[in-house]
Amino acid sequence: MSSASPIPKRDVEKDVTVQQEDGSRPESDRSLDVLSLSTKLQNPLAGKDKGTLEADAVSFCENHGLMEYVEDFKRGAVLAAFPHEAEKVEGLTPEELTALHDEKTNKWKQPWRIYYIAIISSMAAVVQGMDESVVNGAQVFYYSRFGIANENNNTDVLIQGLVNSAPYLCCAVLSCWLTDPVNRLVGRRGCIFWSCVIAALASIWEAFTYSWPQLFVARFFLGLGIGPKSATAPIYTAECSPAPIRGALVMQWQVWTAFGIALGDIISVAFGGIEENVAWRLMLGSTVVAPVIVCSMIYFAPESPRWYIGKGRYVDAHTAMLRLRATPLQAARDLFYTNALLEAEVDIRKGRNLVLELFRVPRNRRATQASSLVMFMQQFCGVNVIAYYSTTIFLQAGFSRTSALLVTMGTGLVNWIFAAPALYTIDTFGRRNLLLTTLPLLAACLLLTGFGFWAPEGPTRTGIVVTGIYLFMVFYSPGEGPVPFTYSAEAFPLYIRDLGMSLATAICWLFNFVLAISFPLLLKAFKPQGAFGWYAAWCMIGWTAVLFTLPETKELTLEELDFVFSVPTIRHAKYQLKNAIWHFRRHALFQKNLKPLAPLYEIKDLVSS
Repeated sequence: MSSASPIPKRDVEKDVTVQQEDGSRPESDRSLDVLSLSTKLQNPLAGKDKGTLEADAVSFCENHGLMEYVEDFKRGAVLAAFPHEAEKVEGLTPEELTALHDEKTNKWKQPWRIYYIAIISSMAAVVQGMDESVVNGAQVFYYSRFGIANENNNTDVLIQGLVNSAPYLCCAVLSCWLTDPVNRLVGRRGCIFWSCVIAALASIWEAFTYSWPQLFVARFFLGLGIGPKSATAPIYTAECSPAPIRGALVMQWQVWTAFGIALGDIISVAFGGIEENVAWRLMLGSTVVAPVIVCSMIYFAPESPRWYIGKGRYVDAHTAMLRLRATPLQAARDLFYTNALLEAEVDIRKGRNLVLELFRVPRNRRATQASSLVMFMQQFCGVNVIAYYSTTIFLQAGFSRTSALLVTMGTGLVNWIFAAPALYTIDTFGRRNLLLTTLPLLAACLLLTGFGFWAPEGPTRTGIVVTGIYLFMVFYSPGEGPVPFTYSAEAFPLYIRDLGMSLATAICWLFNFVLAISFPLLLKAFKPQGAFGWYAAWCMIGWTAVLFTLPETKELTLEELDFVFSVPTIRHAKYQLKNAIWHFRRHALFQKNLKPLAPLYEIKDLVSS
């Protein structure tokens, strides 16, 4: 229910900082400076005339061995600076005019390699989902095999949680923080390839363990493949995709992670009826197939042109971009523009401690706060209680082992099916509104599930529990499922986005670990009613935090997001309180003559406290 009002553009020339008498600069001026730099990143070519742009293009080609394509770069530079004024570009061929027109009217008409890369990222997401979910069915068997099945023994319960959560412990403390150096060393393709190699090896290792410490170590090793892959695959897709379809292609990560979870549940059902000591090994080992497919596919995909530029390999970057765009003109335009953005980013990085700037610069601090909130709530809404322990929950509800595995498979399928609507609602209804709508419904579903255990054992109890969990997945999939990664990827300014995303991802996996290790203890101490009630309470706490502290980011450019995240949190909270009261009076008390509230985002909000 946020205010959706046009955000005025800012005159960059007026962003002049003033030193105080002691030579220091006030906090507001430092914030303005960061905003000005972010605006520079919005289009670093803005303000240059045609002659200057063509001269810059010639210089670019001379410096980087691309003179063979200089005419494409001269026209591409002008087109990059004036993206909506193709008439400024001389000598466009009919093919080029058609391709530029298709960008606006037929955006899905793209070279097949764009979709090939999207398929690779989707398959990497399937790897991710399967790694998360096969443990759900396997634990039913290996608890007893390793002598940790006593639900009345605190040590056994703690070990259960520790083994199940080992990959996410690794992600939180180690592998997420390896994402940036690994990407710098081997590129996007290399990072995805080696992450999948590790995932495949870990799958085989898990299947041949003979004690719970061995399984814990194998699953911890699996985390080395989960963390970097989860951050890199969406970035790889985003950097290769043209702007008109970038959001939809990046969103496939969530859709196919959900499919991987469902596939893992299906595999658990498929192997659930065979000999116990073989069943759980086949479940865990079956996840070797998907990463092998990804490793085979990634070999034929182009590297991210942005990564090549960062390594100074401009000829390779141009070759890759030619494979990803419909015409050489579009390839030259996007490569020249990307290089200009990266040069602006280098200027920003000079002399700056980026880790400190995540927290010291108010605009960045609010982005860190917001992304941390949505990542935390993705876990503490309770979803992975169902992803990791639903089979155990269904057994306690009175299902047989086979029935519990079948019903668990249904939760995965529901999660996948209802992730699809997010492709349409996340950019129309909005990220914030999706969370405000679904979090209370998640709380209600968790309470329904927990309270269902008070029903007499039999069809009534099983029916209530299944209904509660299935409805939970229906409301999770378009809300807390896709929003956190999408929101975190766009909340930070470009110059600090990689670091901000690494922090957000680490927070997600940290609380995934906390949830996975703690739920067996919660279940033992407070029974299903109290355990599900605990996460229902967190859903309402999260709803309150989203209402008062989370800005909306849908349909806003980077420049406009600078305005949004420059509004102090206390001011945002006060406004949302007034807005909630206004809507209550308008729609509950039917006071139709209320004066509309003034827009929250104004130019005066540029100076943040």
